[in-house]
Amino acid sequence: MAEETSQIRTLSGYWNLAVQLVMGGVALFYLWASTVGVVPLEYFRGIAVLYSLVVPLLLYRSWKRDRVDTPSLLDLLLAAGTVVGVAYWILEHEALAYRAGDYNLVDLGLGVIVTIVAIEAARRVLGMGMAMCAILPIVYALFGSYLPFIIGHRGFTLRRVIEYVYLTSDGIFGIMAEVVASFIIPFVVFGAFLQRAGVAKFFIDLSLALLGRIAGGPAQAAVVSSALLGTINGSPIANTVTTGTVTIPLMIRAGFPRHIAAAVEGAASTGGMVLPPVMGAGAFIMAEMTGISYLEIIKVAAIPGILFFLSVGIMIYFESRKLGLRGLDKEDLPRLRDVLRRDWYLFTPIVVLIVSLYADFSPEGAAVNGTVATVVVSWFRAETRMGLREIWEALVGGGKDCLFVAALTGAVGVLIGVLALTGIAIRFSYILVELAGQNLFLTIALIAVATFILGLPLPITATYLVVAVVTVPALVKLGVPLLSAHLIVFWLSLDSNITPPIAMGPFAAAAIAGADPMKTGWSCFRFAKIIYVMPLLFAYSHILFTGTPAENIWAVFSATLGTVLFSIVSTTFFYVRTTLLEWLVLAFATVLAFVPVLGTELAAVALFAAVYFWQRKRAGAQLSANLTGDIVIK
Repeated sequence: MAEETSQIRTLSGYWNLAVQLVMGGVALFYLWASTVGVVPLEYFRGIAVLYSLVVPLLLYRSWKRDRVDTPSLLDLLLAAGTVVGVAYWILEHEALAYRAGDYNLVDLGLGVIVTIVAIEAARRVLGMGMAMCAILPIVYALFGSYLPFIIGHRGFTLRRVIEYVYLTSDGIFGIMAEVVASFIIPFVVFGAFLQRAGVAKFFIDLSLALLGRIAGGPAQAAVVSSALLGTINGSPIANTVTTGTVTIPLMIRAGFPRHIAAAVEGAASTGGMVLPPVMGAGAFIMAEMTGISYLEIIKVAAIPGILFFLSVGIMIYFESRKLGLRGLDKEDLPRLRDVLRRDWYLFTPIVVLIVSLYADFSPEGAAVNGTVATVVVSWFRAETRMGLREIWEALVGGGKDCLFVAALTGAVGVLIGVLALTGIAIRFSYILVELAGQNLFLTIALIAVATFILGLPLPITATYLVVAVVTVPALVKLGVPLLSAHLIVFWLSLDSNITPPIAMGPFAAAAIAGADPMKTGWSCFRFAKIIYVMPLLFAYSHILFTGTPAENIWAVFSATLGTVLFSIVSTTFFYVRTTLLEWLVLAFATVLAFVPVLGTELAAVALFAAVYFWQRKRAGAQLSANLTGDIVIK
């Protein structure tokens, strides 16, 4: 993130006004489109593509030596070419469909411009790694005939590639443009309005009031506030810098080492990606790719998301005890009664969103309802009251916040288009199944390797999109339900945010804490490693409600018990520090706990109880020995 944000311009004068008008205008347009629902497809997708390509050219520098207050001549030429290319696609949409396969030189020339800008926009906002995810597929399409048969193809001309990614619905104007227009912009704008109304501060105060006094209280508050903010934000880095500026100094003050404090915030903020309703755009993309309703996706994704935060919270509790820490003093914390009495009404927009979803509003329609409710409740207090100026600022802020995901639009469109053109996505699924020997566990392990490698240069959403396109068919072929397969890939993609050497979330937290980034990254990985357990439960259990009601209940109970025990084992501390033998017994019990059978659940609890009482006896004997030694010395 640091590399990308250093490239952001601080525009001045008319250029600043122009970009703000574009960002705020696009945000307002899609809020309006979410309510009327009669915008033609070519305008609906085309404007989203135009916004996602042109604004990065104006707001992000191509090179560090470029001016920071105004776009360069190259930026303006590329932006003008993009406007012409996208406008041409919109206005000629029907004519292009009629002359499919017989495109002219104008079609091809504008396609080249838009494709180049799609790659460049991704590079400026997300780095060279994202740009390569579009460049390498094009190279593969051009030279695939020189590759071995198993991964090769007959080869395509550059003209055919450009025509496919620019002129068909599988490319730049395809699924990612639809997701940005339909879901990402309305929900991110909703989050911007909530921030302006003071919801983030309310969540932090509420978390501190509830949990600030228990062992590791500030860290527990970081988990809860990140969970609450994650329901409406969905961006780990934004979550980290919003809550971390408050919770990280409190954790350090309570005695946490700096790298642990930063790691806790980094891990907790990552969970916002898996906690409905926003899920960092993941739920929206799944809905578009699977045809499964958004409401159904967030229903089944809720329990795993909650278990993620439960796992992090339990680890923090036992880590705090291992470090000998306690909570903050009562006088240093807000009072729960005062927080609720002052700010209870700020829950209203969230309630409106949830009720709207259950009342069969579209997801984007529900986001608009929540946005309107936010404006209404902002008038309850003078300091948060939103007039026309504040509403416009929230629209502009929402439009700007969308860019980090929207910049994926063109590059992902190129990637998906080339995969569809060459057919490698379908073939790769068969290769993956054969490579794993049709073994589901090994297939998931190979997918985890793929998400780790791709996650080094890419953010979570991009990693998920790239890997899902080529691996979900393999999982489905092995009998995994479609939605479960997507959630497996999505959860495994979380490691792109937490695993060094490139871990944007923990690194952002480390900057706040003044901690070593690498130590923070590995500690964050330790707190968040439940992300590797949940995908196995998606594949082998009914935690996503894929069975009978009885099977589903057992699966949730088993997953909850297993998560609790797994989190305890992960800290190597129970009543006291665990020995190697004790840890092995607890690890074996944890595995038993994840099996949804009454006998194994009881055996797991019995083993944990046995180790607990053994540790208490061992600790008591050690204490007696210490006291006896003190008496002898005296």
